[in-house]
Amino acid sequence: MSQDLISKKDLLDLTGISYGQLYRWKRKNLIPEEWFIRKSTFTGQETFFPKVKILERIEKIQLMKENLSLDELADVFSPELTNISLSKEEILKRSISSKPIIDFFIENIGQLTEFSFEQTLTIYILEKMLQSGDINLEEGKMVLHVLQEHYRKVDSKTAELIFIRKLGMSTCFLASNSDELFFEKGTKVVVRLSLASCLEELKSKWT
Repeated sequence: MSQDLISKKDLLDLTGISYGQLYRWKRKNLIPEEWFIRKSTFTGQETFFPKVKILERIEKIQLMKENLSLDELADVFSPELTNISLSKEEILKRSISSKPIIDFFIENIGQLTEFSFEQTLTIYILEKMLQSGDINLEEGKMVLHVLQEHYRKVDSKTAELIFIRKLGMSTCFLASNSDELFFEKGTKVVVRLSLASCLEELKSKWT
């Protein structure tokens, strides 16, 4: 499961951005350093990027840069946690999650009046996975517990939540630096979520 890469030349041609823009966004931390992948080719060293991630990021930057400064964009794209909490009503108002998913979270964790950023991220991920129909409620409990127990052990800049299923049996895990993962034949990767992308999506709703 090696991710598709796109060369710097092809990226600039496809998106219409300049070399200067690309590296200015890099200096402002709008594009992570680890996405600039140096590889040897028959013409020498070239720079490549994870294709899906970089195209999504550039599209977001282009859409948002009319209303936000580069520094404000850097805050949106930063995967750092914040100490701010939200109430259930605020989560609903910001369209982060629906009431049934929040109630599901509370049923499994306990009654809360305020939700931390980390808890809200978990709710947001559950919303994405349950509403899409990729997982059921029992599997949702598994996802919830994995995030609750292991989220702080991984680097959110590179980690992914991966949910797999084989012969009706399912499991999920958090993986850091998971560019290449190899599974037993017949294993279906049901969901593969970048935590950094989820954090960015959530922060855009948070602010």
